[in-house]
Amino acid sequence: MSDALVPGSQSSMIRKARRRRAFVVSFTVYFALLWALWETPAVYPLKIFVVLLHELSHAVAVWVSGGSVEWITLDPDQGGVTFASGGNAFLALSAGYLGSLFFGSILVIVAHLRRVHAAWVNAGVGALVLALTIFYLRGAFAVFFGAAFGIGLLASARHLSELWNRRLVLVLGMTSCLYAVLDIKSDVLDRPALSSDAAILADLTGLPTLFWGLLWIAVAVATCAALLRWAWRRA
Repeated sequence: MSDALVPGSQSSMIRKARRRRAFVVSFTVYFALLWALWETPAVYPLKIFVVLLHELSHAVAVWVSGGSVEWITLDPDQGGVTFASGGNAFLALSAGYLGSLFFGSILVIVAHLRRVHAAWVNAGVGALVLALTIFYLRGAFAVFFGAAFGIGLLASARHLSELWNRRLVLVLGMTSCLYAVLDIKSDVLDRPALSSDAAILADLTGLPTLFWGLLWIAVAVATCAALLRWAWRRA
């Protein structure tokens, strides 16, 4: 009887090996395309979306620590500012880069959960973006982007197949994670004199900007590696 199970076991191992090869190929293609198109309009909306997640993370930290958020603005140069009062400054400043990484990680995990309908996820994210646009985003560019991106996600949830909705959730999540790493490197490590969250935190704590940059990028790289390992095992 045990001998009869061997062919089935071998077949299962072959299928798993094929899925894992497909996973490696898919991720490689995705990363290559993202790298090649990084400075093109094709990736630009994804970048601004991650900036919005960054600012939303600041806002959540302010709310959690008892403060209030006045408004959020985005600019075409991939920057953003959250205007708030009260709350814990240390928590709020630390939340930006790591928060966008956290949101991206959640999207990557959800994209791999077959019991979760990806269309619902895109609809939920779209609704969240529209709610932020109505209540908190200010400035012509921020409002236009929020409205367009939110409506676009709702339209995707309604008209795309479940497979393509799942792929879209995965792209949003993976781009958020990878952009968090690149953003920390660009803003903190490559340009330590730039007025960034890390620079303000350095003034607040007395620890240098480079310390916070290295700490955050270590967390970001470790998180991305853990996500890839988790996805590989599930493949």
